[in-house]
Amino acid sequence: MLENQPGGTGPGENGDMAASPPRPTLVTVARLAGVSVASASRVLSGGTATPSMQQRVRAAAAQLGYVPDSAARSLRGGRTGQLGLAVADVGNPTYIAMMRGIESVTSAAGYRLLIHSSGAETGDEIAMVNSLRNRFVDGLIICPIRVNDPLLRALADASAPVAVIGKLPEGAPVDNVGTDSGLGIRLAAHHLLATGRRRLALVNGPADTTPGASRLTGFQAVAADAGLPAADREIESAADFTYAAGLEAARRLLDRYTPDAVLCSNDLLAFAVIRTLADRGLRVPGDVAVTGMDDTELTQMHLPSLTSVSLEAAARGQCAAHMLLDRIDHPELPPRREQMGPRLVIRESSLPADGHPGRGTPAVPDRGSVTEEQE
Repeated sequence: MLENQPGGTGPGENGDMAASPPRPTLVTVARLAGVSVASASRVLSGGTATPSMQQRVRAAAAQLGYVPDSAARSLRGGRTGQLGLAVADVGNPTYIAMMRGIESVTSAAGYRLLIHSSGAETGDEIAMVNSLRNRFVDGLIICPIRVNDPLLRALADASAPVAVIGKLPEGAPVDNVGTDSGLGIRLAAHHLLATGRRRLALVNGPADTTPGASRLTGFQAVAADAGLPAADREIESAADFTYAAGLEAARRLLDRYTPDAVLCSNDLLAFAVIRTLADRGLRVPGDVAVTGMDDTELTQMHLPSLTSVSLEAAARGQCAAHMLLDRIDHPELPPRREQMGPRLVIRESSLPADGHPGRGTPAVPDRGSVTEEQE
């Protein structure tokens, strides 16, 4: 048994720790197996080889404890076992629900999901798509809120499979899962009109985004169809879809206009509107009804509970994940397009002041649905 001498610092000569054996490489595997490096690489990457060669190479790799380098393998055309997800804001509850839906599919298929927050910057998203040539993932799910020609070209030329969640132009050569948020706003507006509200406002996100443009168009269509005069419909655009931006937009709106109902382009904006109304002594829904969009899990935690339009974030994520996995296994498939209809979920924030549903069931535009969760 070896013992340290007085004054020694460790078991090695001159007090040095024993050096670790070098990590086995493909060269050492090939040398032990008595084959070329190319032959060893072909066997370990699943290529064709004679049974005796496969046996020698695999036995040598096992003896040496050789583990293939996943990065190098991916560069040679193998799979990484990883998928990417790029969203505008990883803190937004909508994207969290979407991520969970995606991961429920991809993890069951043995993939790890890597998350990237683009800040809704199209240039960042284009760079993300272009970086697929580095083969750090086997495929990408991306959720752009602004779509321009350079992004569409990057998607068409992507060097790995891509699935897009969001609205794309007809004929875009990429797998796509969409919804109709303009129809969602129309569902919410029909509901508010059915409860007797007549002074409507929309707190929107940026109108230069795809969801912002769709929701603005939906609001304008309903207001026009209902014959509301210009004085009874107001629009305020937030700088983005965050709670902080919603507070600023709500203050600007209420400084010039007192609505009896406010439609909001997502739930975070709706919570900001409710907070601002409370700061000004206005009750929800007694004085002003409020609706959101996305139907995140926060809607049921809030007081009052928030009426919101579900755009089926988790289900869209699951659908996109299935599309991406199919594309990885079958790259020859033609581009596919799926559409999921919105669903209005009625809760406390949009009930009439007396707490009753109002003047009957709201009109439901085509492809929409209404669910009541009143207590």
